[in-house]
Amino acid sequence: MASRIMMKRCRNCFRQALPASYAQLGPPGANSRPSLPIYHNRHQSFHHSSFHNANAPPSNTYEPKRPTNVKININDHVKIVSLGQGIINVVLSRPNKLNSLCIPMFEAIAEAASRLRNDRELNKDLRVVIISGEGRAFCSGLDAKGVALSGPKSSLDKLLKRPSGYGGDDGLGNLAQDVCYLWRKLPVPVIAVLHGYCFGGGLQIALGADFRFATPDCKLSIMESRWGLIPDMSASIVLRELVRMDVAKELTMTGRIISGSEAESLGLVTRCVDDPMEEAMKVAREITARSPDSVAASKELFQSTWMVEDDATCLEKETTLQLKLIGTWNQAAAAGTQFGINLPYWNK
Repeated sequence: MASRIMMKRCRNCFRQALPASYAQLGPPGANSRPSLPIYHNRHQSFHHSSFHNANAPPSNTYEPKRPTNVKININDHVKIVSLGQGIINVVLSRPNKLNSLCIPMFEAIAEAASRLRNDRELNKDLRVVIISGEGRAFCSGLDAKGVALSGPKSSLDKLLKRPSGYGGDDGLGNLAQDVCYLWRKLPVPVIAVLHGYCFGGGLQIALGADFRFATPDCKLSIMESRWGLIPDMSASIVLRELVRMDVAKELTMTGRIISGSEAESLGLVTRCVDDPMEEAMKVAREITARSPDSVAASKELFQSTWMVEDDATCLEKETTLQLKLIGTWNQAAAAGTQFGINLPYWNK
């Protein structure tokens, strides 16, 4: 009885404290890549019998549901789909090529990220973005044949010109980098749903997300070394936040294919689940129950301080962001839920 009386008093005090204004968001076969023997490091810390089958094809029993309620179709390669509650699904939609990356696909992905960041009509209620692949794969990497047919020189110019223009006035990357890096610039969480194949550029796109949920038999690889290249789609930024340097070097230098289970052990994947889209929706709904301001500030806090060694800079950033949150409508709405008071969040 005493606890109920105390809760009632707290609820009344909270209501009285509110300002008056308060009452009124490809695999090798896809692009004819050479089939090379898979290197296994027998001294690797994460050793599990299931990892020896990493080079076996995925079971292909899992595919995300075909998208409906498509709001925008970009180049017939990327679909922007509303899932309700401020959750947007960006669908890589080139299933007959395992969503491999041709020039129009690069451009469509970068445009999708740019529009979600800058188009007010599109992002006014945006709370979470989920990136997924239609068909049997998330993304099988570079469509080497398609890029070559587009003209090697003109394709390279489009991919490597800096800045690409998709990043806006503060853009840093070229087109190849922006399909990964721009997801980090969105003020909302981005979740990658991985299944089938996630190779090369496809893996780097996934690494640009805030969370990655994968099927246990998903196949992942930093595959550029098989082509005599390095991963250059912002891997130098995203990998250092997720894995040790020796792990990044080993995966990059060997081009080894790993399973979703091993990727989870290494830290490349947030979680392995049988239905990663269902898991993504579950987490997205949990996030939409929180203040959009605190969610955005949390993303900014960790991305701006994670690799910073100066403690003073990190502590100052915490205080700066916190002062922007205290006393706002959304902070009051979030606090109100702790007293049984439900106020709608305001998405700026």
